[in-house]
Parts: sequence; structure tokens; C-alpha cells
Amino acid sequence: MNIAIILAGGVGNRVGADIPKQFIEVLGKPILAYTIEIFQQHPEIDAIEVVCIDSYIKDIGVMKSQYNFSKLIWVTKGGENFQKSVLNGIKYLKNKISENDIVLVHFGVSPFISEDIISDVIRVCKEKGNAISSTDFYLLPGMKENSESVENPNNASSKYIDRNTIACMSSPHAFKYGFVYNLYKEAIEQGIIDSVEPHTTTLMYKMRKTIYFSKGSQTNIKITNLEDINLFEGYLLMKESHKQKKNKYRD
Repeated sequence: MNIAIILAGGVGNRVGADIPKQFIEVLGKPILAYTIEIFQQHPEIDAIEVVCIDSYIKDIGVMKSQYNFSKLIWVTKGGENFQKSVLNGIKYLKNKISENDIVLVHFGVSPFISEDIISDVIRVCKEKGNAISSTDFYLLPGMKENSESVENPNNASSKYIDRNTIACMSSPHAFKYGFVYNLYKEAIEQGIIDSVEPHTTTLMYKMRKTIYFSKGSQTNIKITNLEDINLFEGYLLMKESHKQKKNKYRD
């Protein structure tokens, strides 16, 4: 089986809304629902698990019924960060799926995901054991003098980075279930899970695992701020416009 684990445990303070950003409605529909829908409609996805903020778990049930998400089988509580939410989602599936099943971890606020990206991350994972949707880096990169934002007036750059050496990783991440379950088990036993940036990729680097690339897209962004929400609304309107044009030509 191929199981999508949709992460909806974040608060999203940078958006400035009074509800978590994954539940903000765009054109009358929650962002999270758009994301789940893409996996629901994908022919290679067999089941979906949502890892959610505890106080919004009931909303997932309402969403499942409203949008007929028949593949949405499991809902479990999120953690304090990405790493802990992934861990909760992985542990919850223990004894529910097999070690050779593939799990695809994806942000609930990444609704720009497309069918071909999902298909390719599954393909590479079947061959290599893991995969992450990635792209080359196309902009001009420079190393910051400190870890603060570029908006900090005291920050600057004086060192060039060769962009040809950089891979931009997005989501979904795909893993054989047995691999990722044991990865977290070993990290906990070694006491290193809290010593790295809270992402599965950084944990893999720490444990000297190889990460394999699958197809990505520069449009497959994670909604972080209000501008991204506006961009997503424009993206939806563009898709609807293209759909209407195609229907017009068919008529």
C-alpha cells in the first residue's frame, strides 16, 4: 500500500490569522481540504492519515464527510514540531500497515502538489527505499553572516555558494515504512532526536543515511505567510480559467 501522511499539526503564526493556516478557507474551502483532495484523487494512493492539532481533530471528521474523502482512514494528534508530528504519525500506523508499505509525508499547507510529483516520489521510493521531491536551485545564493533573517539590518553576505551544489527539498518525503519506523526508533535510543533541526531529512543526515531525489517543481511551495495564501487563490482561479477554456473548445 501507499499511505499519505498529511501533517496538519502546525499553528502558522506568520500568517497572522486567528485559526491555524491549514484551516483557512480559500474560495470557500480549507487549504487542508485542497491538499487531501489531491491525494484522495491519486490512483496510487490507497489510504490517508492526517496528523492534526488536537483541538481540530473533530474538524477533520467534518471535512471527511463534507468532501467525501473515502481514503482518509486515520487521524491522530500532532506534536510540538514537524519531527514530533511525523513520529506520532509513524507510531500510530504500527501494526496497521506492513514494513514494505510506502508512507508519503506531506505538509497539509502544501496544496500546490501535483499528481506527477506524487507518482515519481513513489517510483523512486520503490527503487531506493526513500525519496524526496526536489529541484535544483535556480536563484543566486550567498551565505549569511549570521543565522538571523535577511530582514535583520545587521545581516549581510560575503561568501558565494555555488548553486549547482544545492538541492531544494520540498515534500512529499516517501519512505518504506519499516525504514522510517526504525530510523526514529534508533534516534530515540541514541538520544539524538532532539539534537538536530526538527525534520526527518536532518535526522537522516545525522544518522548518515542517503536521501534520494524525485521529481519536484518550483510551484510546489509550502504556504507560510499571507502572500502565499493570495498566491494560492490566484493559482486556483488560473486553473479554473483554463478548465473553462478547455470546456468551451470541446463544446
